[in-house]
Amino acid sequence: MNIPSVFWIIPLASICALGMAWVFFRQMMKEEEGTARMKEIAGHVRRGAMAYLKQQYKVVTLVFIVLALIFAFMAYVLHVQNPWVPFAFLTGGFFSGLAGFFGMKTATYASARTANAARSGLDRGLKIAFRSGAVMGLVVVGLGLLDIALWFIVLSYFYSGDHMALVTITTTMLTFGMGASTQALFARVGGGIYTKAADVGADLVGKVEANIPEDDPRNPATIADNVGDNVGDVAGMGADLYESYCGSILSTAAIGATAFAINADMQLKAVIAPMIIAAVGIFLSLLGIYLVRTKEGATMKELLHSLSLGTNVAAVLIAIATFCILYLMQIENWVGVSFSVLSGLAAGVVIGQATEYYTSHSYKPTQKIAEASQTGPATVIIKGIGTGMISTMIPVVTISVAIMLSYLFANNFDLSMSAESISKGLYGIGIAAVGMLSTLGITLATDAYGPIADNAGGNAEMSELGEEVRQRTDALDALGNTTAATGKGFAIGSAALTALALLASYVEEIKIAMQRAVNEGQTFIDNAGNMFNPSTANMIDFMDFFQVNLMNPKVLVGAFIGGMAAFLFCGLTMGAVGRAAQTMVNEVRRQFSEIKGILEGKATPDYGRCVEISTRSAQREMVFPSLLAIIIPIVVGVLLGVGGVMGLLVGGLTTGFTLAVFMANSGGAWDNAKKMVEEGHFGGKGTECHKATIVGDTVGDPFKDTSGPSLNILIKLMSMVSIVMAGLTVACIKQ
Repeated sequence: MNIPSVFWIIPLASICALGMAWVFFRQMMKEEEGTARMKEIAGHVRRGAMAYLKQQYKVVTLVFIVLALIFAFMAYVLHVQNPWVPFAFLTGGFFSGLAGFFGMKTATYASARTANAARSGLDRGLKIAFRSGAVMGLVVVGLGLLDIALWFIVLSYFYSGDHMALVTITTTMLTFGMGASTQALFARVGGGIYTKAADVGADLVGKVEANIPEDDPRNPATIADNVGDNVGDVAGMGADLYESYCGSILSTAAIGATAFAINADMQLKAVIAPMIIAAVGIFLSLLGIYLVRTKEGATMKELLHSLSLGTNVAAVLIAIATFCILYLMQIENWVGVSFSVLSGLAAGVVIGQATEYYTSHSYKPTQKIAEASQTGPATVIIKGIGTGMISTMIPVVTISVAIMLSYLFANNFDLSMSAESISKGLYGIGIAAVGMLSTLGITLATDAYGPIADNAGGNAEMSELGEEVRQRTDALDALGNTTAATGKGFAIGSAALTALALLASYVEEIKIAMQRAVNEGQTFIDNAGNMFNPSTANMIDFMDFFQVNLMNPKVLVGAFIGGMAAFLFCGLTMGAVGRAAQTMVNEVRRQFSEIKGILEGKATPDYGRCVEISTRSAQREMVFPSLLAIIIPIVVGVLLGVGGVMGLLVGGLTTGFTLAVFMANSGGAWDNAKKMVEEGHFGGKGTECHKATIVGDTVGDPFKDTSGPSLNILIKLMSMVSIVMAGLTVACIKQ
């Protein structure tokens, strides 16, 4: 198979992204880190973060080795698996972990430099924090596209001349998404437990009981809290969005290989089109990054506008560029497919704006939560939960409209429900997810900026830089809370579209597994008693063969299990945070009572003990919930078959999407309600209103930083596991 010359823009864009990430990193490193005290604090955080990540990667490596051996056994002994799967799985996990590592390394060096820059001005602090966040964004898209390009080149060489080459290549490439998803889930869950155990302990004992400021050096948990921001919100988030980015591109390519299989030339174009759009998105993201700047004394709305300018310009330009790309590639129905991309982009913008409205204290929902603090923590919690529930309406309606529009645009509004119409419509849904994530380079920069700004504020407080500097870092931190919530909304929105596209990819993988079984001598009999030939069957034939309809109890049971899995996963991770936080609270109380002179500033707390508690708790608690996400699809596939798995994925998608939006928005709103009170509203710091919002923020911490953001990985990981285990599911079919 000849690779077209236009393909080479993909590795070129990835190398460009990685090169610019290196440039931004070097620029950041040239900045002054500040006073000796600032350097000391940054060093504590950096060492703690790297020590945790090293320990986490040891645990994850062990899990990966075991899973890779299982896949190798399935491929080379049972012959129910593609022989490339073990290797693809390992590379997906490796690159995902690498993206998180580079992002976190940058963040731990950037926070003190951001605090130091804030001493001379708000714009300078914003620029350093944002450019450092851009390293994370560019590394993710650069490594993601590089991994995709390399696998496409390698597999094209080995499958050259095969009439099913592109179908086999794209479905094989999908399996490295499972490696990325597995790594991401461990990173998100482990990092989330780490950071929230420290955060809750620091807030409840330090701010509520001891009445000392946030990030006060007298608080033993404050270093662990700052470490947690990096391992959870940077390393975890980087791995998370790496798999979202790759998953959307690969699932769309896999659908394209099937939907346009009749015409070999058009099939190849449909496969590489999402990769080309993502590559052009990298160049436009770089342009957007350079547009972000602000002025001294900027309000929250002005700061939000500064970041929005960069992301919105990149989004508008990629929308225009998509029409040009698909026209020049002469994609069938290029206008309709372009509008599908536009649907995804528009959905991302709407979800982002809705998230900003419900979580920023510039708007009424969060202001009302802060106002509820006048009657105590109970009303703060009630109001926050209610706001989070209401906030799900706009994202759910938006993603529903985007699904319908992208489907209809791509198949020329063909409502016949023929196999060809459905396949092309599903291609539209997949490429809409690509559109939503095409400017991830800058979108993720706005997200990764948040924990850097948060750590900068902590460094400023612990280094006693003065009220003016702290006001600037507080403004940057509050902006980061909103951008982080917006980023989580973006991630879960893309997860919904990607997971839907993965459903179609699952059917295609079942088809390949059945063909492999037929070659091994197995036969399949349909419901009418006739022999079923998977090589000539279309998607509707497969739905009929496996009775994937709402009257099939296996489908309904699968849907219930999928919905339950989302709640079970959240319950387990929330419980893990609660147990770890209890240990942390007891340790902080012990130090306050046993180490004399801490609260007077005459003795140094034992920071290392708190870091150790968070590390040990995260390592112990992250394994079971993460493995559960892998085990459930396998068990459902073996016991309930393809119909049960389809129900599981639909139930997990719908419940997980709504629950994730609710948790992310509730948590973000509680956090910014606290920030609003700390800025002087309703009495300001140290008042009963402040303590009430701290309790609300403490409840919201695992909502927005542990359970909520992990759900979008859960949705896609269950899909990826189902795809990888399709051969085992087929082998269990009783004929």
